Amino acid sequence: MHEDNPCRGARVNVEGFVNVVEQARTDGCDTVVYASTLSIYGSRTEPSPEEMDVTVNTGYEASKLARERYGEYFSNHYDMSMAGMRFFSVYQGYGGAEGHKGEYANVIAQFADDIANGESPVLYGDGTQTRDFTHVSDIVRGLELAAEHQLDGVYNLGTGESYDFNTVVEMINEELGTDVEAEYIENPIPESVYVHDTCADYSKIGDATGWEPEISFDEGIRRVCAEYHDELPAETQLADGQS
Repeated sequence: MHEDNPCRGARVNVEGFVNVVEQARTDGCDTVVYASTLSIYGSRTEPSPEEMDVTVNTGYEASKLARERYGEYFSNHYDMSMAGMRFFSVYQGYGGAEGHKGEYANVIAQFADDIANGESPVLYGDGTQTRDFTHVSDIVRGLELAAEHQLDGVYNLGTGESYDFNTVVEMINEELGTDVEAEYIENPIPESVYVHDTCADYSKIGDATGWEPEISFDEGIRRVCAEYHDELPAETQLADGQS
């Protein structure tokens, strides 16, 4: 939406944000917790701290950074507590497979759904790109703590650990008892825009609230795959009772 129609993107993601905060303020709310994004950090294998210099390469990133600046405005001008949360690759989500999001579902949900149905998950490039995958339950806990502590500013919500997509496919296959190979295609996203690696430094919110991730990636994969165990097509299961 942002690149196809920058004006509409700004209206939805920036003006819409300001409208919501202003209505909340008018209604007597003095604490707002809102979503920002990790992608403004660019590609980094080292943990990204909130204070590092950031840049924007897409309209989406520009809109999120604009939210943070408007959050700063509401904080300074109206003395509100405005906590912008930079989420790192949230997964699991609605119904496990995030079917309602289609192609915009998180990659864990997409890969698990493909593999469980005997279809090859599609990986861009060679599958070595990494993500700091953060389970949605940890994200929700972080949001609740940010509100309870009336945090102000921007905070990372991530685990500080990253996994490449090839490993993710292997882990899902192992958990489901399947042996579905990935399909590799040329990355259709320009290299100047595509974020290849992400990793969070979550020490800021940890120091402020005591938050830390509780769901290990192994456990998260188990939770995502759990709904598929009784639904696997026979042709996707490994031989010799390994399913």
